[in-house]
Amino acid sequence: MQLNTTEKNAISLPEVYAGYSAPLPPGELLLAGGGRAPAPNWLCQAASGRQLWCIDRGIDCCHRAGLVPLRLIGDGDSATEQSWQWAEENKVPIAKFPVKKDYTDTQLALEMAAAEQKYVVLTGAMGGRFDHAYSTIFSFGHSNIQGCIADEQETVFFLRGKEKITLTLRRHARAISLLPLTAAASGVTIQGVYWPLQDAELTQGLPYAVSNEAAGEKISIALDNGILAVYICWQEDKLA
Repeated sequence: MQLNTTEKNAISLPEVYAGYSAPLPPGELLLAGGGRAPAPNWLCQAASGRQLWCIDRGIDCCHRAGLVPLRLIGDGDSATEQSWQWAEENKVPIAKFPVKKDYTDTQLALEMAAAEQKYVVLTGAMGGRFDHAYSTIFSFGHSNIQGCIADEQETVFFLRGKEKITLTLRRHARAISLLPLTAAASGVTIQGVYWPLQDAELTQGLPYAVSNEAAGEKISIALDNGILAVYICWQEDKLA
């Protein structure tokens, strides 16, 4: 199943088709991180038509799915020995960093990905510790990378400055939330939901635009100033 698109301002994921208001970089890159592993079938679909890199423990989910990445990045402190050896046996180029360092493996991988000037889909980034997810979302949002964070449970798109995105949902979304990643995000408009907004200002101090619901298959979100994370929950982890 070929998931990427020939349109210059759109990308395709298993759950959603996203059209941007401006052309996107040529080519797409999938980064598999060391957070909650995506389902193997989701990873295989998302990897179709995209270059694949792994970040440390992300090599484990690629190993399980039988997907050999083009690059492995990290300090090797969380990946299994079997998967790391599998990468070496398959002659995967490894960018090895010391365990004790200032930046996270994901931040270093995002810096390397930015140099590729491609649309970046980061998976294996959610779940687990809140501080890791916080660091990843803000690092991605404040980078100069066009891209998103995604797996079969959650997707996060990023809007910066004067930008608009139109989402065509391929499955039911449990919730759609708008989260400002700057002190304020102004001129926020969302249509195609039960609680629309028009030219609203959202602040980090009172992020109220959460748990919205889709009114149909298409949702459009526009931004005038700031950085905005568009969060979609497809399925929730069950509470114990």
